[in-house]
Amino acid sequence: MALYLGIDTSAYTTSLALVDERGMLIEEYRKVLEVPQGERGLAQSTALFLHVQNLPQLVEMIKPELWSEIRGIGVSIAPRPVKGSYMPVFTPGVAIATSLAAALGVPLLKTSHQEGHIAAGIHSSELAQEHFLAVHISGGTTELLEVRSIEPGKLDIEILGGTTDLHAGQFIDRVGVALGLPFPAGPALEELARGSSDKASSLLPSAVKNLQVSFSGVESAAQRLIQRNTPPADVARAVEGCIVRTMAKLIKNGMEQTNLFHLLVVGGVASNQYFRQELAR
Repeated sequence: MALYLGIDTSAYTTSLALVDERGMLIEEYRKVLEVPQGERGLAQSTALFLHVQNLPQLVEMIKPELWSEIRGIGVSIAPRPVKGSYMPVFTPGVAIATSLAAALGVPLLKTSHQEGHIAAGIHSSELAQEHFLAVHISGGTTELLEVRSIEPGKLDIEILGGTTDLHAGQFIDRVGVALGLPFPAGPALEELARGSSDKASSLLPSAVKNLQVSFSGVESAAQRLIQRNTPPADVARAVEGCIVRTMAKLIKNGMEQTNLFHLLVVGGVASNQYFRQELAR
């Protein structure tokens, strides 16, 4: 059985995974970086240090009998596949991937965090189209992309639009922390929003201009809702509703301009069930 090891050290999770030649997940190892209560993130230096601590622990979890089956290693080296895209947190992953590939005598594939998201989305959704739109929506990216599949494992990605200020995940985290939720706030905010009132989703406006969106103004509006003692569950649902409407308008504009109607949505925010259900409408 041929296995392939993937390594990713994004801003808040140390991740390793083993897949077979069919793309089936064999083993998965991950560790979320702990953020002190009330804080809105970690400094890159702190996150890098935590990845350095986590990686040896995760590598040791790989079953000894699997090492001889590894035929290649892939690693995220940057946030996006564009010149100048860089974050220090990817350095530990690159270092250990390079060392392991050399020790095992197997090829090393260097890719980006964004390409990993899109490739995983293509695989899990069984998307057959070679030319499509994608939305990458997370704490570090909120972009509308035009994607072409050039060959297996090779994507051509063009940024069509996205946020001019805060990313959607940052919007969630800032409001979530203000509500007393842990960081990253996505899962806790989603759970909190389930107890909201019927009309809470429309409490915040959306800001979309052509292929550009903004979340800084609505983040301030959400903070004012908190100051006015709006029920926390309603604030949480208002944030979700704002993001859904904002991204739906952006996607609609993108489809009209490109005449592409197949869409892939990836990233941490895309795991929110309310977001997925409402956007599908």
